[in-house]
Amino acid sequence: MKINQIWEELENDKSFSHGLLIRRYSGAVLPDVFIALKLPEKFRCIATSISNSARVNLVSFSNLRDISVELIPDEKKPEKNILLFKLLSNQHRDIFSVLCEDLIASISTVTNETQLVKELLNRFEKWKSLFDKAAAQGLSSEEQRGLFGELFFLRKFFQSNSDFIAVINSWVGSEKQIKDFQFGNWSVEVKTTHGNNHQKVHISSERQIDTTNLENLFLYHLSLEARQQSGETLNQIVDSVSEILSSDYTLLNRFKNKLLEAGYFDQHRNLYEHTGYFIRQDVFYKVENNFPRIEEKDIRNGVGDVKYSIVISQCSDFIRTEQYVFQTLIFV
Repeated sequence: MKINQIWEELENDKSFSHGLLIRRYSGAVLPDVFIALKLPEKFRCIATSISNSARVNLVSFSNLRDISVELIPDEKKPEKNILLFKLLSNQHRDIFSVLCEDLIASISTVTNETQLVKELLNRFEKWKSLFDKAAAQGLSSEEQRGLFGELFFLRKFFQSNSDFIAVINSWVGSEKQIKDFQFGNWSVEVKTTHGNNHQKVHISSERQIDTTNLENLFLYHLSLEARQQSGETLNQIVDSVSEILSSDYTLLNRFKNKLLEAGYFDQHRNLYEHTGYFIRQDVFYKVENNFPRIEEKDIRNGVGDVKYSIVISQCSDFIRTEQYVFQTLIFV
């Protein structure tokens, strides 16, 4: 990423040894956004310049371990302050790079200072949990299976559709959206089951397989069998998808960013290398008409947080072929 190149250039600059070394990110970004290096510690930072009259509340960011958010005076402009996001742990450089690129993208056209500060802090709030996940002991077993299922579908999608940019952008499950894949008037929800419950699919909300405003909604069910030292591991399917995208650095980078959003970090790979998965069954169902489900319109006022299960063996009338599904999932 461009931002990493700037940090590396700053780190190689021997003319400056103490304080904050900054460089404007891009003239195409309307606000004053700077890539910075705090010396002598060599802490990587991103910063923006705001007037010292601007109200900035950083209380909710005061107890972070691996990153700090500070408001400091601008030594060159007395009427300005610098809002500084500073990485304290080199272990999380990859996550911080993605965070900074995301922050810059979110404010690139913002000219109102109040809106700028609000957008930056709201966006950063979203990313705080990523640093907590990175410090934790990896994805849970359920999260590993869920991510494996989404990547299994993503790989199939790449193999059937040459518009890789649209395909990777349609994967929104990594961002914890209601449905795992969506574009225009279609969506796909991926569900993995295993063990004794391989025929029972759990639905986490009344909106997860709600067809409101959709012409086509598919439920893709994978029945997995987990084995130690056998089958395809989570790491292997990540590497397989990466290989498909290897000729396009931008797409590969986009995929890696989505993996980070999903909670998959390279420093946790050793946790996923022993458990592999076999696909016992994978079936597409079209959610329509009398498909067994609860939709938002079915819920009485005052009822919320609806969770339920579907016995997938009762859905055979709604099975569709893989060819039919991918002919339906078009980008126009």
